[in-house]
Amino acid sequence: MSKPFIKKAVLAYSGGLDTSVIVPWLRENYGCDVICFCANIGQGDTELEGLEEKALASGASQVVVEDLREEFAGDFLLPMMQAGAIYERQYLLGTSVARPLIAKWQVAIAEAEGADAVAHGCTGKGNDQVRFELTYKALNPTLKVIAPWREWDIRSREDALAYARQHGVPVTQTEKSIYSRDRNLWHLSHEGGILENPANEPEASMYQWTVAPEDAPDEPEIVEIAFEHGVPVAVDGTPLTPARLIELLNELGAKHGIGRIDLVENRLVGMKSRGVYETPGGTILYAAQRELESLCLDRDTAHYKEEIALRYAELVYFGKWYHNLREALQAFIAETQRTITGWVKVKLYKGNVIVIGRYSPHSLYREDFATFGQEDVYDQRDAMGFINLFGLQMKVQAMMEVSDGGKTRYAAPDYSQFKRD
Repeated sequence: MSKPFIKKAVLAYSGGLDTSVIVPWLRENYGCDVICFCANIGQGDTELEGLEEKALASGASQVVVEDLREEFAGDFLLPMMQAGAIYERQYLLGTSVARPLIAKWQVAIAEAEGADAVAHGCTGKGNDQVRFELTYKALNPTLKVIAPWREWDIRSREDALAYARQHGVPVTQTEKSIYSRDRNLWHLSHEGGILENPANEPEASMYQWTVAPEDAPDEPEIVEIAFEHGVPVAVDGTPLTPARLIELLNELGAKHGIGRIDLVENRLVGMKSRGVYETPGGTILYAAQRELESLCLDRDTAHYKEEIALRYAELVYFGKWYHNLREALQAFIAETQRTITGWVKVKLYKGNVIVIGRYSPHSLYREDFATFGQEDVYDQRDAMGFINLFGLQMKVQAMMEVSDGGKTRYAAPDYSQFKRD
């Protein structure tokens, strides 16, 4: 099958072996110019060091590096946190939510530079290929998509290194970790190696961010987080931007062993995979947000929000950030956050986030209303009619059972028939 004509492609570039090799591969197989795009989303200076020089030496015609940490925090992480989205009860979606942001910028650069294609280095077995490509489709379906891992003959690290040497790609051959990792402002993930057997306990040396809870400080640390309309704005009274606030909570959480999870998850493509994640700051924020909502949201709204959090998490995991449903759910979530203003105080101690206080000027909890002696708000005599109506269905069913057989299905057994020896 002949390849389509490509004039210029924008590649999501990390500087690792795979994406470095993709640059000459695109030029060789498609004859196109290659623009390398790298998003700084908090992966750290080590991964960004020397990136531009490496990309140009690999054959890129242009390199674009954008610091997207504040956009990532403010427009992606915090809206997701406000939704309470958690995939399969544990995963805080650190990799999932980053891909639409990177892909969005690829599309923007392609349009600005007159490129007719976008490319990524995701394998054909994972979730990320879907997340990138659904974003391309949503934002500019006219762009052609190139996914080398679904086309080329490279099948191993050794193959990639040989291709790099053959094409003069400057790749430093270092000892490869047995783990596949992804790091950004929100989390650090680990896959592969001994984790491929779910029965194996992770090695202590695998963790690179959080300390082991048993090695965390013996003294707890108390932290106060302030919110305005659902947005965390300060830690211990110090105003911070979204990205800086997350970075600070990451430091505090990592020190106290917060945010480790070990999960066997259902991938979008149908396979199960095992991942270990470190999300220290995110774990603290989710706990604090949830506590402030417990004060400020009425029961029906809070319970319905829990229901849609599951669907929201699926949409993010499946790469549908730019889907109409996710945006519609976000509008509902934004409405719920109008009164989420106040502060939450948490104690960090050996892997635990312990809430020890919460306050909001919009709190629906009123001690004077809850007091038994106050009849202005709640008259205890009203309870009898309420209970009669609330339990009417159960009463009717029991009456029917009594009329049919003389007993309800929950009736106590007749112990008189049993005789003692």
